[in-house]
Amino acid sequence: MRTAGGARRAVPLLLAVFAALVTTITLALGNRSSSAAPRPGVIVAIGAESQYANVIAQVGGKYVQVGAIMSNPSTDPHTFEASIAIARQIGAARLVVQNGLGYDAFMTTIENATPNAGRTVIDVQRLLNLPDSTPNPHLWYDPAAMPRVAAAIAAELARLQPQHARYFARNASVFASQLAAWDRALGGFRSAHANVPVASTEPVADYLLQAAGADNRSPWTFQADIMNGVDPSPQDVAAERALLADRKVAALVYNEQVTDPLTESLITLADQNHIPVVGVYETMPEPGYDYQSWMLAETSALRQAVEHHTSAEHL
Repeated sequence: MRTAGGARRAVPLLLAVFAALVTTITLALGNRSSSAAPRPGVIVAIGAESQYANVIAQVGGKYVQVGAIMSNPSTDPHTFEASIAIARQIGAARLVVQNGLGYDAFMTTIENATPNAGRTVIDVQRLLNLPDSTPNPHLWYDPAAMPRVAAAIAAELARLQPQHARYFARNASVFASQLAAWDRALGGFRSAHANVPVASTEPVADYLLQAAGADNRSPWTFQADIMNGVDPSPQDVAAERALLADRKVAALVYNEQVTDPLTESLITLADQNHIPVVGVYETMPEPGYDYQSWMLAETSALRQAVEHHTSAEHL
């Protein structure tokens, strides 16, 4: 069982830790660059989460050297620990893509501790013009988000290497076209299962569920509390359990990377009532996935659950 986590629950602690480490990191770094020298002629880039790093790699191709800060699909992505090595990595990057909405606020703290006049940061929240009050930070599950991210990456890479602008634009176009299979899968699900009732423990895949036309019956306050590491109210817990005990939903969607005794008990209750469960991820599962195939696999798992009552706890 993994420890409980959520999109914003670790942020205050992380910011306090980073505040204490800023001086240490800055002194240790001095004017040094990344410990891993970039290949000649390539742009060093960082994705705060592995899904953004994957899109950078697809758009930049042979002209980028990409790293991901949060990339382990077997751990809670929010139990992040600062290190001088990571600060060096971010400090040396010319391009950084991060989520925003408080999900990866530690990135800004590190960026401030490792100033680099030649670094550009693409904040997906700002790119999408989302207010700070946006309740669900899992933006990569929104089908409309990543094509815009890819286009912004292509534009920035072209600014850094204008001689390869057409190459970057072409790769971004190919990336967008390859998302058509996901769009078709979402459309097929909407047509076959419009307003199918589902439950979820937290809003990791809520944007996908909305795009698929599913009716998420779980109380928002319940999902938000689980996401933020807050004990849900007894009323919300009772409402969530009733959805499963009374078989009012066709599937239970949960965060595969982060569980606690409450979510484990809900998974057990779903199993007892023959309700399939679908595990979704906050960072890309491995091996063998890119962003496009990951989103398609999550959608396919949802359809298998609804149509064939087949659980998919792992991709």
